[in-house]
Amino acid sequence: METNQSTLSPLKIYHDFKQITKAGLAISVVFSSIAGYLLGFSDQHPFRWLTLFMLAIGGYCMVGASNAFNQVIEKDLDALMDRTKNRPVASGRMSPNVALFVASLLTIIGLILLYLINPKTAMFGAISIFLYTSVYTPLKTITPLSVFVGAFPGAIPFMLGWVAATDHFGIEAGTLFLIQFFWQFPHFWAIGWFLFEDYEKAGFFMLPTGQRDNKTATQIILYCLWLIVASLLPYLGFTGQLHISLVSALLVFVLGLWMLLYAVKLYKQRTPKAARVLMLVSVSYITLLQIIYITDKFLH
Repeated sequence: METNQSTLSPLKIYHDFKQITKAGLAISVVFSSIAGYLLGFSDQHPFRWLTLFMLAIGGYCMVGASNAFNQVIEKDLDALMDRTKNRPVASGRMSPNVALFVASLLTIIGLILLYLINPKTAMFGAISIFLYTSVYTPLKTITPLSVFVGAFPGAIPFMLGWVAATDHFGIEAGTLFLIQFFWQFPHFWAIGWFLFEDYEKAGFFMLPTGQRDNKTATQIILYCLWLIVASLLPYLGFTGQLHISLVSALLVFVLGLWMLLYAVKLYKQRTPKAARVLMLVSVSYITLLQIIYITDKFLH
């Protein structure tokens, strides 16, 4: 009896829920959506706390559902890797059926909340879950192109906030999508580089050439350059209602050079440590970029 009670203790359920939904990642994704919403609202589309709340909870549910489905599909592969072997399903603490129930419930709640904002937001949320679980996840053991496919659902959150605010997908939302799309590649390839041996145990192909070589490092640099260009588009005046001032453009440019510097360091050093630092810099980059964009809007 004691074992059952301890197994079902609220604290353990809470920790397993955090792990199966990958709470840290989910919260950072929700932050991107909130950033998009703050950029999107205007006199024509007034700010609403209820919409922001539904976007945050609905967004968390969608990311959490994708991660839970992923952990059911990859439970045997997760068990092979040091990084993932203690996840609830892989370790056997949670049955696949319970995880599937949680994932399905989160999907339903998430879609309802996003649909209540507007149907377009729900549609992009549904596309995100479908691409992540049905296309990206199976491709991870087949081809490095899985990262390209995974970049699509990964790039949706930033623009999802804009669509939630405006009920419109146009050049503005497309630009936010493009920024986060290009950002995905140096971010994920850096992770694929420093966790190379761990991914290899499960047969995951995360790097574009399949190896930690100069070609992979060169591609990381190229995507950092594309990212800098995409992040400056709002200053150039081609992005409709989405625009930033010269000061913010300069800050974003410096931010891009900062990330590029660590991509070049990875090219020169080709070490797991250099890749880990680039990954951490990339996380800081996307957060700081969003803060600069939002601050610029409220100051001008």
